[in-house]
This record gives sequence, C-alpha cells and structure tokens, in this order.
Amino acid sequence: MLRTDHAIGRMIAAAGFVALLPAVADLPSVSAHAENLSNAPAAHGLALYGEPALPKDFAHFPYAYPRAPKGGALRLGKRGGFESLNPFNSRFGDAPQLIIGNVLQSLMTRSQDEPYSLYPLIAQSVDIDDAREHVTFHIDPRARFSDKTPIFASDVLFSFELLKSKGRPGHRATFALVKSAVAVDDHAVRFDLTGVQDREAPLILAAMPVLSKKTINVERFDALDMTIPLGSGPYVISEAKLGERLVLRRDPDYWGRDIPSQRGLYNFDEIGLDFYRDEAALFEALKAGLIDYREETSAARWSSGYDFPAIRDGAVVKEVLRPGRPTGMEGFVFNLRKPIFRDARLREAIAMMYDFEWINANFYSGLYVRTQSYFGESDYASTGRPASAAERAFLAKFPGAVRDDILEGRWRPVRHDGSGRDRAVAKRAQELLAEAGYVLVGGRLQKDGVPVTFEIMIRDRDEERLALNFAGSLKRIGIEANPRLYDDVQYQRRRRRFEFDMMTGQWLATAVPGQEQLNRWTTESLNREGSVNLAGAASPALDAAIANLIASRTSEDSIWAGRALDRILLSGFYFVPLQHANAIWCAHNAAIRHPERTPLVPMYPFGFSLENWWKQSAQSH
Repeated sequence: MLRTDHAIGRMIAAAGFVALLPAVADLPSVSAHAENLSNAPAAHGLALYGEPALPKDFAHFPYAYPRAPKGGALRLGKRGGFESLNPFNSRFGDAPQLIIGNVLQSLMTRSQDEPYSLYPLIAQSVDIDDAREHVTFHIDPRARFSDKTPIFASDVLFSFELLKSKGRPGHRATFALVKSAVAVDDHAVRFDLTGVQDREAPLILAAMPVLSKKTINVERFDALDMTIPLGSGPYVISEAKLGERLVLRRDPDYWGRDIPSQRGLYNFDEIGLDFYRDEAALFEALKAGLIDYREETSAARWSSGYDFPAIRDGAVVKEVLRPGRPTGMEGFVFNLRKPIFRDARLREAIAMMYDFEWINANFYSGLYVRTQSYFGESDYASTGRPASAAERAFLAKFPGAVRDDILEGRWRPVRHDGSGRDRAVAKRAQELLAEAGYVLVGGRLQKDGVPVTFEIMIRDRDEERLALNFAGSLKRIGIEANPRLYDDVQYQRRRRRFEFDMMTGQWLATAVPGQEQLNRWTTESLNREGSVNLAGAASPALDAAIANLIASRTSEDSIWAGRALDRILLSGFYFVPLQHANAIWCAHNAAIRHPERTPLVPMYPFGFSLENWWKQSAQSH
C-alpha cells in the first residue's frame, strides 16, 4: 500500500527526468489503520456545515441544463498574459485559471448553488466521521486521464505530497496539518486529520486537483513551465502561445460526462482565450466580434459605451445577472510595510477624503453603491450590526483592536455632500491629523519634518482617472499622492514583491470565509512573496480571529467569528473602501445562451462561470 509520509525528496527526481513515486506493492500495508475507519455509510457529498442540499440520487446541478446542445466555439478575452500552464504552484497567478476545472479536475466538485458543498467527481463517495478527523475518498473506477490511463490512489497521494511541498500557500498550509495519508487500496485514499480542528480541511482535500504521477516533472513543478499538463477534465489543451493565446478542445471521450455533477456542463467544442493589454482593448475586441463574452467593470462604459453596431443589430446583447454572491472588498490599499502609513489616524484621514458621492454621480452615472465591509452583501458583514455577546467576549481579549463605533455597528465611510469640495469633511480630516501630530508647513502636510507624499500604483486608464480625482482631494489637506501607470508585467512583479506605496486591491469574498483569509491578513503571510496580504496587515488579534473563524463548528459560530474579523479589519483602516455593483453586467454574443436559473455563488475566473452556457446554433451530438 502507498504511504505519503515519504518526502518528495525521496522521489527519483533528476533534472530533465520525470519523478515517480515508489510502486504500490513496495509500500507498507495500512491494515492497522482499518479498524479506525468510520462505520458510517459512504456519503455522496460534503458540506462545511450540515448536510449537502442535493440528495444522493440527484440528476444534475440545479443551474445546469442537461439538454443543452454540444458544439460550437466560445471565444473569451482576458487582460494581461501568462507565462506558465501550471495553475497550482506558488506562482499560480502566472497561469491561466481557465485550466482549472476544464482540464485539471479535483476529487470532488463544488456546487455553485450552495454556500460550501462538494459532490462526486473523481471520487464517487466519501467516508467521514463526526469529528471530521478521518476522511476516506473512494475513487470512481471509471475515472481516467485524457490519455485513457486510469486514476489510482497513487495519483491522489502523489498530488497531495507534491502540493504540500510545492503547491499554493493554501494547499501547503492545510496539507501540512494532515497526520498521515494512506492508500486503503487502489481506489481509496484515507487522510488522518486528528487534532486539526478545522472543519474546512476535509473540503480542501476534496477540492484537491488530481495530477498524473507518470507525467509531472517534480523538479520543475514550481517553475514557469509551458509543458501541457495531462488532466482528467472535459477539455485538453490544443494550443498554448506564451502570453497570448490558450485554446481548449473538448475531449469526446471524457470519462465523466454522465456523472450528475457534470451533466449539462462543458458544452462548447472549443474554448479560445486571448489576452489583451487592458480593459479598453477587451471592449474593442467585443465590439469587433473577436470575443463572445465580456463582464463589464466600468459603470461609465456600461451606461454610455454600449451603443455600437453589433448591439443595435442584435448580434451582441447586454444582460444584468443577479447572483447572491458577497461583494468582498475593493479599494485603495495602504502598504503598511512603508513607514509613512504606520499611523492608523493618517490612514483614516486619507480615507475620509475619497468623495464617493461626487465620483459615483459624475463618473459612474450613480450605478454603484459604497463598499462598507470586507464581507459585504452577506451575513458576515458587521456594518449596521452591533456585536453579539460571543463577539464581545472574543474581542475583549484584544483591547483596542476594535473601535467602539465599529463594535456597535454605527461606523460608515464618511459621506460627502456631492459638491466635490466638501469643506466639512476636509476639516474633520485635518482635525484628526492634528491630533496625530501632523502639521501643515507651506501648504504641505508633514510630521517630524517628513512630508506626507506617496505613489499610487495603477495599471489602466480607468484606475488612473479615479486615482487622479482622489489625489486632487488629498491635495486639499496637504497630502501629495502621485498616480503612476505601470505595464502589466511591471505591475504584477511589484505587487508580488510588495514594491508599492498604495494600489487598488480587490479581495473577492467567498460565500463562507475560511482558509483563504490566512493568505490575506496573517503574520505568516506578511512578508511571503506572492501572498495577497497587500496591506501588510498583521496583529495578534487578526491571527486569533482567523484561527477562531476556521475552528468554527457551526454556521452560527462561523458568522459571529466572521463579523469579529470584519470589525478588526475595519478598525485597522487598511483600505480606502471604493464601490461595487450589486449585479453582474455582461455583454455576450446573442448565440450563446444560459439556463434561466442563476447560480447562487458563480465561480471565477471570468467573474461569472460559463460552464453551463451553450451555443444555440450548435447541433446536439
């Protein structure tokens, strides 16, 4: 039997050769562990809290259309480029995320219609005990890679060890907690999570991609690599041009096409993804008929830019989709690694000067609402809700971590009068700065002789317009902010290395916050290159709040723990909150269609999942 407590370093891994794990027959038996396996019957799914919503005999996901015709091509566009075809190493931002799910698939797959539930895919069932300390995945004997080779327990364990050693931070952090991982037989893998106290850990294991141990080059796994991966999904990569183009071709022999979780999905014969310089170029591509779908992120363009021939003749249609997803946080993020931003009072005063009312009316036709929480549009948002007794008991351990107005739910971003020059707000900001020891000298704000001046890193003209307006507002209180435009390569490099003063940051909220917060706000992620802790946020209160959230055993506990985290983040003034739309604005080729039902929590990378869409002109196969 195969054990995965053998380190990756014991694999045969010479440069230029593919590393393989030892053969199953050469490894010790796990019969000693069998007596500890749960006696409960195998389950058809996993939910973070409670039970999955769908019954064992469900026919398809509610948002799928099983009679959708197969065929046709879908042409997509994305800003930026790519340098790798491996989306699972620590440099995953350099690989097209379209590969995930379409080419490389996981043990189980997440339903987009539930907050956090997974259903069978490569694993046809799962055993888990009440304490969530032992979980066994039973591999579907039909499961195959696209070269028709079977998927065995050895592939699952190989993937686990590889991702634990060289995978994304989230994989490494969770997988390192696993006490042991063993093959029960060729089609079953058991993980021991004794003492982990993390209800999400079994779900993260369930969402683990399964990679082929026969084809992965272990030595190059964490490098930028354009080798086409062997997957088990409905598509194979047929073309990959560095930084420019990726083409997926539907595999007619896809082994899982009749699995309930896959019915009615993956309907296009081909998916082409082209990369563009910026959002303006993407918009021009839509107008020219070069791409079939675009999610609009500019309210100004949405309100006035969609009057072009393809819209007028019906070839392209505008559509507003309203899923129930949380909004997350987008804003100008302060890099607290820079000494200038260490004082929270300065950060609060700077945030006061963002004139949302004027900007929304004059730039965005009033289509946006102000962002007020890190978990906006969800039960996890603390704004407008006084802290519960459980929150107060937890936060009492960290005096000063949460301000009184935020604890009581009274805090809101400062509201301007809409004139573009609200003197009352400027006066409030100046009074706060004076309390913090800042003074105006010759019209410039300074402290201890050091002027308050910084750069705002931006990457396109839309961000530039917003940053210039904000810089103009800050100048009124003596602060010099200088927007600077970078090309995408420079921008991404500086972001990964935290080489910026301020930038626009976006943190997409999940339906149920959990492990992803570790990579955003913890001491461990503070100086780890490539983490998304852009703010440099780190404190005992944040570390404890995230640990408390992850350890939640019920939905109710998770909600109050999430609100406590939200209050700590808001009190830190790590962001200048911007704005968001409470709908998805999209324009697409009139020939591509989707089911009437919109998923509750649509997945990314394209803002809205297109896996359940189809081309109407296509003929059923």
